[in-house]
Amino acid sequence: MDMGTRLTPQDRLDGLALLILRLGLAWFIFLWAAHKIITPGQYQTLARHFDGVDVSLTQVHVMGGAQIALCLLVALGIFRYFSYSSLLLMHFFTITRRWEGFFDPFAVNDRGFPVNRNQVIDLAVLGAFIALVLLVRRDHFSLGGWLARHDRPRWWM
Repeated sequence: MDMGTRLTPQDRLDGLALLILRLGLAWFIFLWAAHKIITPGQYQTLARHFDGVDVSLTQVHVMGGAQIALCLLVALGIFRYFSYSSLLLMHFFTITRRWEGFFDPFAVNDRGFPVNRNQVIDLAVLGAFIALVLLVRRDHFSLGGWLARHDRPRWWM
């Protein structure tokens, strides 16, 4: 192995942290995307309620499929700027549709259940996506990171 491709202990620690973050975020979005395939009617209702638009089952399936494809790219660390930023923007869009819950994070319903808890979780996930995008060059344990260390063509970046 060439000395230029060796990872320092700090590089390995950063790479491991970002691998865990990247896989966790890809899994988080993958679950939502898979539900679009499994229960598309639910997402038709959500689009009607939150966005005031009617979408077809085909449109829901296509969106779910595109999101699953992006999750796979993120999990592998391919086209990192594009794939990581795409999931960040999708998640940001979701947050913009539910922003009113951020102003009352401790609200409970008549049964004592915290009704705005998911919005608070969404902010943490948004922060994690921003960190992943900002630290993309430290993401050593991805296909893109491996290619960068071995000075391969830059089409994957």
